[in-house]
Amino acid sequence: MGKLVIFSAPSGSGKTTIVRELLKYFPNLEFSISATSRAPRGKEQHGVDYYFLSQQEFAERVERNEFVEWEEVYQGTCYGTLRSEMERIWSKGNVIIFDVDVMGGINLKRLFGDDACSVFIMPPSIEELERRLRGRGTDSEEVIEKRIGKAEFELSKSSAFDYTVINDDLQVAIKHTAAIIEQFIK
Repeated sequence: MGKLVIFSAPSGSGKTTIVRELLKYFPNLEFSISATSRAPRGKEQHGVDYYFLSQQEFAERVERNEFVEWEEVYQGTCYGTLRSEMERIWSKGNVIIFDVDVMGGINLKRLFGDDACSVFIMPPSIEELERRLRGRGTDSEEVIEKRIGKAEFELSKSSAFDYTVINDDLQVAIKHTAAIIEQFIK
């Protein structure tokens, strides 16, 4: 078993953007591709952004205990971490970096303890989070409202993480998270 770095945040906080930048800085970090039961959005690709599974496939894999952790994040939409994905990355000697929902991040930290560094990306405000979600142009009004409602709950969980980084300036947030990772990997 190796080390892992966990990034969690409400949708629209900028965690995926930060993770993508960190992958450029640290050659021994490798992104763990999550599985999901939702359909691809925009230009997302199977095996690159997510492993897109039908609800039935997802349920069968849960039944076969193929997930380290999984969660029904929104009604009818599940996300999870496949054991095979973690083993694939560790077999290369790399550190796994996760971009997961808040409860998934808490579960991974609980499971892996000191071998995991967990970082919560905090939006500057709920209003800014809503502005970012609308600016994406990828979700319906109903989905945006669900995400905003869920964000309030997720923000209350930030203390369960090792670090909280406020993303009100993307470059500053990237530098801050890079320093955290550099210290953890050493």
